[in-house]
Amino acid sequence: MREQSIIPVYMLTGFIESGKTTMLQSMLADPDFTAGEKTLIISCEEGIEELDELLLKRANAVLVQLEDAEELTSLRVKQLNAEHKPERVMIEFNSFWGIEMMARVKMPPRWELVQIITLADATTFGNYMTNMRKQLTDPMKTADLILINRCGPDFNKSGWRKQLRALNPSATILFENPDGSTEDGVSDEDLPYDMKAEVIDISEENYGVFYLDSMDHPSRYDGRTIRVTGQPFKDSSFPGGFYYFGRYAMTCCANDIAKCGWVCKGDAPADEKSFVTLTARCQVVTSPEGQEAILLQQLSAEKARPPKEKYVTFGNV
Repeated sequence: MREQSIIPVYMLTGFIESGKTTMLQSMLADPDFTAGEKTLIISCEEGIEELDELLLKRANAVLVQLEDAEELTSLRVKQLNAEHKPERVMIEFNSFWGIEMMARVKMPPRWELVQIITLADATTFGNYMTNMRKQLTDPMKTADLILINRCGPDFNKSGWRKQLRALNPSATILFENPDGSTEDGVSDEDLPYDMKAEVIDISEENYGVFYLDSMDHPSRYDGRTIRVTGQPFKDSSFPGGFYYFGRYAMTCCANDIAKCGWVCKGDAPADEKSFVTLTARCQVVTSPEGQEAILLQQLSAEKARPPKEKYVTFGNV
């Protein structure tokens, strides 16, 4: 059990039957998440699916059910904190109550809201967007993760993504399929560069978008030709005729700088400190572990000016 300076609070919001309880169960079943620490679950609705008692016991979790919106008060959560002395708090909140209610609840000392997850059912998403837009979307405006579940193959994921991105430019947006797999719903038309161009030009501002999308959707770029500016890096572990091409990125903080790029097949320019504009054809390859990635096949490499920004930033699509 680790020492904590804060008690992290995770909030799961959404209408009834949106998948909040299923998400809670998944999180509690992950030993890396629970880490043996005591979890207080405050459930602000009684849904059709119930949390498994054995799972609660294994996860060292206690469930407190609130039957009415009026029960969720600063005094109530203070009492629950004193009674259960949690090391983690998870709040299952029915969006129908109105997310603004949470702003009136004063958290006990050391309680800190670290993540808001908003869930929605794809089969009712369109209807709620038309008839109950405020209740549906208000929690999404402040969410860190928006998960639309029960998505069929013909659902308008790209269109919905545009709506959600307009509501919340910084949230992670995922769509869950019936088989449990997830995808981001990004289509070619959503990307900030022309996927139909003979040579896809990746600007400095869009390097981060291209990098992330090529990691998530390597098959999208298979056989395509791209033009992008970066640095060649020699790697002694690579065989002759291969080098690493990329840029430095600040992945989370000033002390966490890493190279973000791709393996490139070709003759590496001699000077690693200089920048080059690389034109390359993308080929999807599979690692021994079964992971797909793109290999850049160099067509040309011309000396270029360094980017205006020293480090790559990662924008949202």
